[in-house]
Amino acid sequence: MQFGVFSVSDVTTDPTTGRTPTEAERIQAIVRIAEKAEEVGLDVFALGEHHNPPFFSSSPTTTLAYVAARTTRLQLSTATTLITTNDPVKIAEDYAMLQHLAGGRVDLMMGRGNTGPVYPWFGQDIRNGIPLAVENYALLRRLWDEDVVDWSGRFRTPLQGFTSTPRPLDGVAPFVWHGSIRSPQIAEQAAYYGDGFFSNHIFWPKEHTQRMVEFYRQRFEHHGHGSADQAIVGLGGQVFIRRNSQDAVREFRPYFDNAPVYGHGPSLEEFSRETPLTVGSPQQVIERTLGFRDYVGDYQRQLFLVDHAGLPLKTVLEQLDVLGEEVVPVLRREFAALKPAHVPDAPTHASLVAARATTPEEVSA
Repeated sequence: MQFGVFSVSDVTTDPTTGRTPTEAERIQAIVRIAEKAEEVGLDVFALGEHHNPPFFSSSPTTTLAYVAARTTRLQLSTATTLITTNDPVKIAEDYAMLQHLAGGRVDLMMGRGNTGPVYPWFGQDIRNGIPLAVENYALLRRLWDEDVVDWSGRFRTPLQGFTSTPRPLDGVAPFVWHGSIRSPQIAEQAAYYGDGFFSNHIFWPKEHTQRMVEFYRQRFEHHGHGSADQAIVGLGGQVFIRRNSQDAVREFRPYFDNAPVYGHGPSLEEFSRETPLTVGSPQQVIERTLGFRDYVGDYQRQLFLVDHAGLPLKTVLEQLDVLGEEVVPVLRREFAALKPAHVPDAPTHASLVAARATTPEEVSA
């Protein structure tokens, strides 16, 4: 099972000091967070995509390429890539290039985003969100899987004899997760292609996440990719950890109360009770995270949000130390002991290349 962190790239005022970091400070901080994730033994660093303040990550491939050059083992991903407003031709090119530069340590998460105005900024209509996601991803798959593509569709100009360059590394495209909080159509899309499904799992009650994951698993099996419990599932999560749970609650409360996403709404206690947000001791985070398996089954990737709401870099790095030293080693051991042998691990470039080499076409070649 893979463990890591993801960032939504917000630039938020620290409510305890009144100081707002500059974009330059946050960009440098995100690089340090990724480096620290590798240093403490985490597996994955994922970065979101936004095109509006207060977020800075308009070009995640640029940032991830830089992180790739400064790390050796870390799997790099997005959280998410906007399949609706990005041209699939550019996605095919950018992520194949990143795949080469990172030596295959790349996958990506497709999503529609949560900012309505982004659609007209890129010449699209939010009312076409789902059809755009379906059509654009179908084209992206062809661009990666076929050397020469003839294509026509509803939302972009036709392609005739087009070859996307560079071609995917070793002839194997990056693995794709489809991220969604509330759209069963996206879970269906992931299941249809046999891709991964990532449930963000940070705002909604566990019953909602359970329904979405169960639907994806059922459709994964329906489309012939394996049994339902072999479907590739990832979860998001939010944690704030201190050795003493009371210290964690006291320190995190002002950040929660003023966070742009959920501040000035439910109390920290209410939100922690109704969603997977866990603020407490390492043992509380371990127990809560292990409990996710009870309602989504065995899954392959767990990403934590740790750097949002104005938390200073020093605090985020301390969170990563605790995750790497006290939380994730226990989670690895416990999840591994529970996982049946027929449930696959999270796909990597190496595993996808090996799987391709054992297909009938490759064997007979």
